[in-house]
Amino acid sequence: MTTLTVHTVLYDDVEDQDYIGPITAFGVNDRVRHTYVTVEGPRTITTASGVEITVRAPWAPEAADLILVPGGRYGEGSGVDKETRRGTLTAALAAARRPGLVLGAVCTGTLLLAAAGLIKGRPCATHRMAADDIRAHGGKLINARVVDDGDLVTSGGVTSGLDLGLWLTERFFGPEAALLAEQIMEYERRGTVWRTTT
Repeated sequence: MTTLTVHTVLYDDVEDQDYIGPITAFGVNDRVRHTYVTVEGPRTITTASGVEITVRAPWAPEAADLILVPGGRYGEGSGVDKETRRGTLTAALAAARRPGLVLGAVCTGTLLLAAAGLIKGRPCATHRMAADDIRAHGGKLINARVVDDGDLVTSGGVTSGLDLGLWLTERFFGPEAALLAEQIMEYERRGTVWRTTT
């Protein structure tokens, strides 16, 4: 692959580490084109830690090779809970699915994919606190840092987003690119990537 176009979906109360982890890994690769998006289009969002981010790009899933969905904590009143109840983001994610598009999620971001109807019968990972919710949505929960099921790649809690970013770097650009990212980040991947065999 010559370039990879990545759109990271932001929303109010998104967990900071969940979107920062993968993008930190991708950020050392000049073949990755990264954009923050919201389903509402350009606006300012406030993260779980109170950071305000102005998102300037429109929602354009047809232009992405990879859409990343970070988590937003867990439980009633969390960012994920509010987005699930509102339904706009989950409907947009369901509508975005197409051949050639990879959907990725970090931590409780997998719950947003679940609410969009995108994990039923499929292996996936999430934060351990959300395990029962994933099973209730029909997902096949795998106890792994990263689970790669082809066009659905998910990861466990919070810091596993670093591992997700490094794995996707290796998947799209090879082990040397992933090793370089590890060296620049001063971070070594944890755990084994669980992959669907074909």
